[in-house]
Amino acid sequence: MEKNICFLGAGSIAEAMIAGLTKKQILDPSYISVINRSDKQKIERLIKKYGVKQPVNKYQAISSADILILAVKPKDIWEVLQEIYPYSHSDQLILSVIAGVTTDLITEAIHHNGPVIRAMPNTSAMVGLSATAIALGKYAKKQHSEIAQSILQAIGTVTVVKEKLLDAVTGLSGSGPAYLYYLVEAMENSAVELGIDHKTARELIIQTIIGAGYMLKETMEEPMILREKVTSPGGSTMAGLEVLKEFQFQKAIDQAIKKAALRSQELGKLIMKIQ
Repeated sequence: MEKNICFLGAGSIAEAMIAGLTKKQILDPSYISVINRSDKQKIERLIKKYGVKQPVNKYQAISSADILILAVKPKDIWEVLQEIYPYSHSDQLILSVIAGVTTDLITEAIHHNGPVIRAMPNTSAMVGLSATAIALGKYAKKQHSEIAQSILQAIGTVTVVKEKLLDAVTGLSGSGPAYLYYLVEAMENSAVELGIDHKTARELIIQTIIGAGYMLKETMEEPMILREKVTSPGGSTMAGLEVLKEFQFQKAIDQAIKKAALRSQELGKLIMKIQ
């Protein structure tokens, strides 16, 4: 890829994307510029670590970019859009990784009909294993989707969904890592109480999760079928599952995902009010 990319924001997701693009040699770092409004140390670290550029004239960098990546905090987005819109133009692809900010809001704010794509990565982007969903704005075409996917595949997998589903995606894969970490916490505590040292417990749990995920991916079997294959009638797994059923484990997960999705929707509405 030989396109000029300008990142607006230098947080963890921006760094993960820069790391993926440069380490996988998708894009030479000389094509990447980064603008951050306050923390100059972040910019200096990114320049030193990845070889990206800090533009002398940020407005020139914005106007000359083929792709603008919006990676600022949600509370700052309206102010940032107000600042950059005179320098943005319809030949650019705008890719937003900001939760709750709709493509329509961005299109309205930039005052032109350029393509806008919204993405929802998760924190596993830091190790190149994000489950990212993207949604196309009304002026984005297939070629723009392909460009966005090639960029975001640097940090993991990419799935295209309708924008109305992105709040649900936030509750599922956006917040999903936290649910799994919470499960690991509980499993570790139980293991230690049963006499397994913390390090050994951690190793066993991590490999168990990796193995289960790989089974789901490689066999393509339904999780219910895989669960039944592990569960012998009257066995130890059955005894454990009965406790999860008693405490309504599936219902708890169901409600957690729906609550997180609802909160994402609420936060999006709050952002809309800021303007």
